[in-house]
Amino acid sequence: MDIISEELVPDSKAKELLENKEKEGELKYEQKNSLDILKKFVKTDSNKIDELIAELKKIEKLRERQIMTIVNFLPEDREDLRAVLHKDYSSLTDEEIDAVLKTVKRYS
Repeated sequence: MDIISEELVPDSKAKELLENKEKEGELKYEQKNSLDILKKFVKTDSNKIDELIAELKKIEKLRERQIMTIVNFLPEDREDLRAVLHKDYSSLTDEEIDAVLKTVKRYS
């Protein structure tokens, strides 16, 4: 199999894609396992996540990979956000951290 392109997608979108593929036919072993895990942990619909992504993109310092991590884990406080972003957390100002947390809270 050749990789033609690569795109970061939130877990909710991955779940949706795998569910659609499952309707078309049988999933491969890895796909089935992924879908089972996503069904257990993804509770937010992809429309809300798309809106959250659009809001987080307005915070200039956040890169796409960081945004996907935030929307997949939906941190509730500074400690959660620090754990999710690891070393990138220190590059954010207090105002940006507050903006991220307020935005996540509105959509979760």
